[in-house]
Amino acid sequence: MQGFPGSTPTSMKSIASKQKAVVGLSGGVDSTAAVLLLKEQGFEVTGVYLDVFGHGPDEKNTASEIARRLDIEFLTADVSEAFEKTVISGFCDSYMKGATPNPCVICNPEIKFKSLLEAADKLGAYHIATGHYAGVCREESDGRYYIRRLANNKKDQSYMLYRLNQRILERLILPLAGFETKMDVRAYVASKGIENADSKDSQEICFIPYGVHYSQYLEFRGLRSEKGPFTDTAGRIIGTHEGLYKYTVGQRKNLGMTFGKPMYVVKVDYENNRVVLGGSDELMAGSALSACNIFTGFDGDEMPEEYVGAEVLAKVRCAAALSEAVISRGEGKTIKTVFKKPERAVAPGQSIVFYIRDKVAGGGIII
Repeated sequence: MQGFPGSTPTSMKSIASKQKAVVGLSGGVDSTAAVLLLKEQGFEVTGVYLDVFGHGPDEKNTASEIARRLDIEFLTADVSEAFEKTVISGFCDSYMKGATPNPCVICNPEIKFKSLLEAADKLGAYHIATGHYAGVCREESDGRYYIRRLANNKKDQSYMLYRLNQRILERLILPLAGFETKMDVRAYVASKGIENADSKDSQEICFIPYGVHYSQYLEFRGLRSEKGPFTDTAGRIIGTHEGLYKYTVGQRKNLGMTFGKPMYVVKVDYENNRVVLGGSDELMAGSALSACNIFTGFDGDEMPEEYVGAEVLAKVRCAAALSEAVISRGEGKTIKTVFKKPERAVAPGQSIVFYIRDKVAGGGIII
C-alpha cells in the first residue's frame, strides 16, 4: 500500500482477524478487489449494494452473485427515495439554471458513505470501505483524517471525495490506494479466479442510461427551457440557442448552428436566458469564486484562518490538471481562487477542490 510522509494510512493499521468492515459492493471489479484485499488482511466483510433506483436493476443480481463467489454476507439498502430527492433533483435543477453539476460529489457524503455508515452501525462493524482510487490517512500534526490523491494513478478519484467529513474519514478504508492502474486491479481480481475481472467501467453518471445525453434525460423527465439568443462576448446577438440546459461552459460541438469558425460556450447566462460564445482564448479565467465551501476537519462553511492566503493546488473538474493558485475569503462566505496561470473552462456548478501537496484540504461549488 502507498504511504504518505508524516501520516499513518488507515489501510496499513494493524488489524484483528475478526475485525468487521462494510464494503459498498456494486458488482464491478473495483469493489470486488476491495473485498478481496480486506479479506486478505483478516477482515470479516459484509457487502452492501446501494439500490439507487428502487427496482432491483441487473447490477444488484451481479453484486449478489459476486458476494456469493467471495463468500461474504450480502445486504441491499434501498436509497432510491433519498437519491431522487438529493442527487437527481439537484442535478436537474442545476442544469436548468445554466450550471454544470457533478452529482457524485453530492452523492458520496449524502447518500453513499452515509448509508454505509448506517449499515456498519447496525452490523456492529467499525470500518467502511469502497473501491475508490484514492488514499485516506491521519495527519500526525493535527490529528485529522484526510483524503489523499494518488500521484501515480490516472484514475485518482480524490476530487470526488472532498466533501467527506471526519465521522466518515476516521472509519474509512480505501484498499485500492496501492494500485497504480486499473489494469493492475483487473489482473489482481483475475488472479483470484473472479469472473468480473474484465467487466466494463462504471458509467460517468449512474442514473443516465449509457449513450443518452444528459439533455435527453432532462427532456425525458419533462424538463425544457425556452430558446434564446447566442451572443458574442461583446453582447452582439449572433444566433439562437435551443434552451440553456443543452449547453455547458467549454462546449464546442452540438451548438445547433455554425459560425464560420470554432466557437465555444463561454457563459450560460440564466438571468438573461442567453448563451455567450467566444474563441478558445476567451475560455481562459484568471480566478474563480466558490460557495458551499468545506474544509476537511472543520465544521461549517467559513474559511479557516490557517487557509487564508494559502498557496494550493486547485482542480476545477475531475479530469482537469492541478493548477497552482492562492485562496482567500470573498464576499459573504465565498472563496476566491486566483490561478497563477489562467485556467480553461471554469464552469459554474462544478467543484473546485483545494490540495496542499497530496492532501485534500477542502473545496466548494463554483459560482
